[in-house]
Amino acid sequence: SLCPPLTRASVIAAHDVIKPHIHRTPVITNRTLSGFASTPQSPEDLKGTEHEGKEAAKPKMKLFFKCENLQRIGAFKARGAFHALSRLSDDQVKNGVVTHSSGNHAAALALAAQTRGVKAYIVMPTISTPSKIAATKGYGAEVVFSGPTAQERESVMRQVVSRTGAIFVPPYDHPDILLGQGTAGLELEEQVKELIESNPSLSVRDGFNGLDAVITPCGGGGLLSGTAIALAEMGIRVFGAEPEYQGADDARRGLIDGKRIMEVKSLTIADGARTPIGEVPWSVISDKTKVSGVFAVSEEEIKKAMKVMIERTKVLIEPTAAVPVAVCLFNEEFRRLVEAESQDRGWNVGIILSGGNTTLEAIVTLFTPSYK
Repeated sequence: SLCPPLTRASVIAAHDVIKPHIHRTPVITNRTLSGFASTPQSPEDLKGTEHEGKEAAKPKMKLFFKCENLQRIGAFKARGAFHALSRLSDDQVKNGVVTHSSGNHAAALALAAQTRGVKAYIVMPTISTPSKIAATKGYGAEVVFSGPTAQERESVMRQVVSRTGAIFVPPYDHPDILLGQGTAGLELEEQVKELIESNPSLSVRDGFNGLDAVITPCGGGGLLSGTAIALAEMGIRVFGAEPEYQGADDARRGLIDGKRIMEVKSLTIADGARTPIGEVPWSVISDKTKVSGVFAVSEEEIKKAMKVMIERTKVLIEPTAAVPVAVCLFNEEFRRLVEAESQDRGWNVGIILSGGNTTLEAIVTLFTPSYK
């Protein structure tokens, strides 16, 4: 099927199609978190950074959290999978669908296929999280194991296609996927208006019931680009957030170099952001009228953000979802930008919490100091 144009109208159309199959996940606010984001970092916090010895930024932010950790399959990926599948004809899916994914897209496509009564084959690296493998099998998919690299996954997937005739549904590098993911931003925009209309004190300034900015994690770039397609033409600034560890900040670096970085080999704790940006997402992310910037944070900052979210908001998220929270709290460059662009008026900032697929064991391991 011909892909619809990458416009807000197409995201609205995608939303109408997938609405029966997804949750309109809640948007929450938290006074403590907004307070932290609006407090200058201490000289101690800035030690060892390029901002050491300089005056800390004094941004004013009210944060609005879109809880896609409460989405079906525990992540926003259900949106893109349901939309991409809805765009395929019965004839195209008669031999099933296939994808490769170590995580949330695997479960999302398995669920969407099961809902439509279609067979799903999912190629997963043997090193995938056991809970993610179990979830994918739980939705009735046939899991086929591969080695960890993209080349190994793709070669196993080609074998599945030649054996079964199944049709490939990409994890992020496809217009239909982007448009599906953009529906989370659409809902966030509506929900923030509803929240502020019912309680005007939630807004950073009087008489304003909208968002100034939205920030999302960025792995393959489907969520970031979809959000930008949905919101940029409404005058909302859209930003991406990446882990910097072992070069996982490929979108940020690619924007500096002016070209897409094709390969990422990072073992960041934000496992949803270990992938390089896809070609279709890059066409949106590299457009300054759509994405206003991408910022990176350290592993330690991601952990601190995850801890404060769990302890203060009682929201259980996976590390990747904590990345944009960490940018708001700790990335001095982003904080200076908010201060400069908003002057004294402050910004209402939407944060898309991308998912919550982790386990208590993984969290305990993450927060246990290693005694080396």
